[in-house]
Amino acid sequence: MREIYPKGVRGYTAIRTFYSLLLIILAASGLGCRDGGSAIVSMPSEFPLYDSAKSAARNWNEALLSAIRVDLARPTVHARNLFHSSALMYDVWALYDETSRTFFLGQSVDGFTCEFSDEQRNMLREGSRDRNRDRARGISYGMYRLLSHRFAQSPGSAISSERFDALLLAQGYDPGFTSRDFSQGDAGALGLYLADCIIAFGLQDGSNEQNGYRDMSYRPVNLPFDPAKPGVPGLFDPDRWQPLDLAVSIDQSGNPIGSEQRFLGAEWGQVVPFALSEDDLRIYERDGFQYPVYHDPAAPLLLRAAGSNPAGYQWTHSLVALWSQHLDPADGVTWDISPGSIGNTDSLPRNLEEMRDFYDALDGGVRESGHALNPVTGGEYEEQLVPRGDYTRVLAEFWADGPESETPPGHWFTIANTAVSDHPAFEKRYRGQGPLLDDLEWDVKLYLTLGGAMHDSAITAWGIKGWYDYVRPVSAIRFMSQLGQSSDPGLESYHPEGLPLVPGRIEVVGAGDPLAGANGEHLGKIKLFVWRGPGFIQDSRRDTAGVGWILGENWWPYQRPTFVTPPFAGYVSGHSTFSRAAAEVLSSITGSAFFPGGMGEFLARKNEFLVFEQGPSVDVVLQWATYRDASDQTSLSRIWGGIHPPVDDIPGRMLGIEVANDAIAAADLLFQGLE
Repeated sequence: MREIYPKGVRGYTAIRTFYSLLLIILAASGLGCRDGGSAIVSMPSEFPLYDSAKSAARNWNEALLSAIRVDLARPTVHARNLFHSSALMYDVWALYDETSRTFFLGQSVDGFTCEFSDEQRNMLREGSRDRNRDRARGISYGMYRLLSHRFAQSPGSAISSERFDALLLAQGYDPGFTSRDFSQGDAGALGLYLADCIIAFGLQDGSNEQNGYRDMSYRPVNLPFDPAKPGVPGLFDPDRWQPLDLAVSIDQSGNPIGSEQRFLGAEWGQVVPFALSEDDLRIYERDGFQYPVYHDPAAPLLLRAAGSNPAGYQWTHSLVALWSQHLDPADGVTWDISPGSIGNTDSLPRNLEEMRDFYDALDGGVRESGHALNPVTGGEYEEQLVPRGDYTRVLAEFWADGPESETPPGHWFTIANTAVSDHPAFEKRYRGQGPLLDDLEWDVKLYLTLGGAMHDSAITAWGIKGWYDYVRPVSAIRFMSQLGQSSDPGLESYHPEGLPLVPGRIEVVGAGDPLAGANGEHLGKIKLFVWRGPGFIQDSRRDTAGVGWILGENWWPYQRPTFVTPPFAGYVSGHSTFSRAAAEVLSSITGSAFFPGGMGEFLARKNEFLVFEQGPSVDVVLQWATYRDASDQTSLSRIWGGIHPPVDDIPGRMLGIEVANDAIAAADLLFQGLE
């Protein structure tokens, strides 16, 4: 079985410090305590993160991914880092190419110009005795400078700095080299000059990098609440985002952070994009601040706002609670999770009625037909029966991208590197056609296109998040549960804004119910048959919370008690946007919708992979025939994880398609040397 990651890549323990070094060691030796699990290993921190068989671009991209893993979990910031670094590496490569046009070097981007003349370009090209050697030198010095700057304030800055030094030294370059004078043809000086341009550009691109990427105007309308306590005190507007206030708060990269959440990237729509068009831009204003929104999907399903659809709001959030029942591997339900049964999703729904038909509210999953045959082997995909509760929990944790991960945009770079570029059957032909490309040309074209799509996905999704400021399920479900049931005015506990009743899933606490309380204090409250939450777990290595009846006011997503839900608004799903955009890019640039060999895989070992609780109870192999299958699985994982309802998911997928198409077209023009 071929996995999309080398052994140990999904570690969740003290391995983080030496995580990237272990990728090289474990991939070469086959050692490690589990596939896709954790390992406690001590390796010398000076071991170079370098593989001479790979291009300079690939080695430095791996260095960047490693730095992201020990930084704060900031998907917006790291999508930008991935794009800017990809553009730097592409520009150095394109400088020596007869056809391709650069993006930053000698160009004006949103009014910022990185000065570089045609005469200077010709001088460097004509004076080069070995273009690939000069490209490697320029890329290495440029990336060294850019990444050292971008991660100087990272919590893992000491680790990342050592890695950058080690990589530069391993390539035979001097970290003390500082010249920007490339007039004599020194590609290293050119790389440093280009990095300086991109650094200067980044200090005026709307990201507010110089102030730690902080929002300048946004303030939440709701007060923070502690989910360890019942209900949602402080939720004044159930249509708007509510921050959390946790006793102990750890972000998705494993870093302790302040207990009270601050919205990450509410104003990210201001950032200069790669390929987004002003034709798709709308500007909104709130509290004297302008919110740019690209590809505006219109307002989500609201409960109270003028012209809202309370029934739609109630349906989309109650579905998250209903799917929480699917997290029990002991419920006797088994699914075939092979590509023969899962994947090949039908056309995406366009409205609420179609969404209701698309998602299976009671049994889980969506309308999909699977794949009859593997197009590469010509054979059927082998059936893989596993408990549904194992599959859903593995999905929720695998695609959660934390802790110690490279965040969603970086996750897709890892997939592109290991599941695509490294696959022995894969041929590096642009869009699957034409001549074989050498490793460097393939890598820089892949990274620029994918990085541009990830960057523009962040700008699009977070621009929408900042403007619409939509509630998360943990607040919405608890809020409606406190109000009562909305199904029958003739029954007790009726409230038109409450949760709709579903027999055996969402009910009212009656007399004699174990949840009624010693003095009947909970009579008439809403109860849910769901994953019971971290309060039922003493030791996550040995215990499972299981599924059972709890009061709706205590509902909890399938997440760690130190995280619970991300520090930004829900609508639209960043995971859905990033993943669908990445899937479209990989389908286009490889010339095939299918993973090399017709399938990508990841093994989650029995009782080793899960971190939130013990499990899975059996080995679970996640499998995807196509890149879109993997993307769609990512989207569903966020519902089972309790993070997003359908109303966040579907618009995110659609936006990902639009963003990717723009990025693919823009990159293709650069590769052809066209304006």
